[in-house]
Amino acid sequence: MRIAKSLNLALNILIHSKLRSWLTIIGIVIGVAAVVAIVSLGEGMQQSIESRLGDFGADIITITPGGSQATSGFKGMRSQETSKTTSSTAENITKRDIQIIQSVGKIDVVYGSVFGSGSIYYLGESTSKTITGVDPVAWKAVTTSELESGRFLGPSDYSAVVVGSKIAEGTFKQPLAINRVITIEDKSFKIVGILAEGTETNSIIMPINAARDTIGGIGDEKFSSITVKVSDEQYIDQVMGAIDDKLMLSRHVNEKTKDYSISSSKELQENISDITGTMTMFLGAIAAVSLLVGAVGIANTMFTSVLEKTKEIGIMKSIGAKNRDIMLIFVLNSALVGIVGGILGIALGSGISALIPLLGIRMMGPGGMMNTIISPKLLGVALLIAVTIGVVAGAIPAYRASKLKPVDALRYE
Repeated sequence: MRIAKSLNLALNILIHSKLRSWLTIIGIVIGVAAVVAIVSLGEGMQQSIESRLGDFGADIITITPGGSQATSGFKGMRSQETSKTTSSTAENITKRDIQIIQSVGKIDVVYGSVFGSGSIYYLGESTSKTITGVDPVAWKAVTTSELESGRFLGPSDYSAVVVGSKIAEGTFKQPLAINRVITIEDKSFKIVGILAEGTETNSIIMPINAARDTIGGIGDEKFSSITVKVSDEQYIDQVMGAIDDKLMLSRHVNEKTKDYSISSSKELQENISDITGTMTMFLGAIAAVSLLVGAVGIANTMFTSVLEKTKEIGIMKSIGAKNRDIMLIFVLNSALVGIVGGILGIALGSGISALIPLLGIRMMGPGGMMNTIISPKLLGVALLIAVTIGVVAGAIPAYRASKLKPVDALRYE
């Protein structure tokens, strides 16, 4: 029997058992749609996080006080809570540490920063924000932020600040603008630059000398963190290891007593990517339960079809149809159920994925708005899974149908 003829018979079985077939197909549709939507959301989240973390620079290393990784982070992304935590512990990062780090090879820039909370006044309104003090020349060489307007800090600046776009637009009723003057802890500062959307949009950045005079409580020799720019990101792990060894030696500490933390954006990016990937796999596994239910439905439908078509099977075998011909018909029938369910599931899942970004839901953390990615590979795998489930679920009923004896099949009531 030709494959085309078997396919035609399988299609005929599918068409003439409409209600039962469509109830089975719905199970596949729901499972495939759930898998496509969840996996596309997971891939979108991972890409968004990697994109945002990429803005920090994969060649940046940060050293902060305290032995816990919880206090470490990236330059320009210190929240007010983080700053208070840093201030509450000993500010034990000093100029000596910078000098030690400068002796490590494959480093382009090293500079220290200070963080602290300050009261901001503008046109009769006041609020409290985190202030970041930096070396203007070094910060300009390291930062990945771009300017929305104005300029970066210069080496001769003192009473000048650069503010992030979120602070400029969302802090006061009247937006901050270039050349406007704001008061920070009773000191006047001129806004010389506004940073575009990026990693430092919630920052107020000023020269480190001005920050020490304004924030208070920070000694002239101490820093809240040290930022290191490696000459090439391929050396990031090597340089981190060398810095760690030298600092432990100079500070007379070991792994257990270490009183500082060292981290990189590359390291955090890998950790978050692993977490996101694991979460996507977990949610995808939950969605796959629907596919399992669909597989049970297909098997049930195929067993019923075999019972209904017992006499037809006997007639076909009596006129020369072989076991493999009968099995092929029912396997193709179950595969068709998988194909139809897979295609409809992909369409539904793609529609849900396209709807998610339109809802404007924001992700927690650095990811920004929720986004989805529907790749051809994802669609191909989803369809392959649906067809495979159909074939596997229909294999046993098809095998049983092929083993029916013509005489018994013809006498079946």
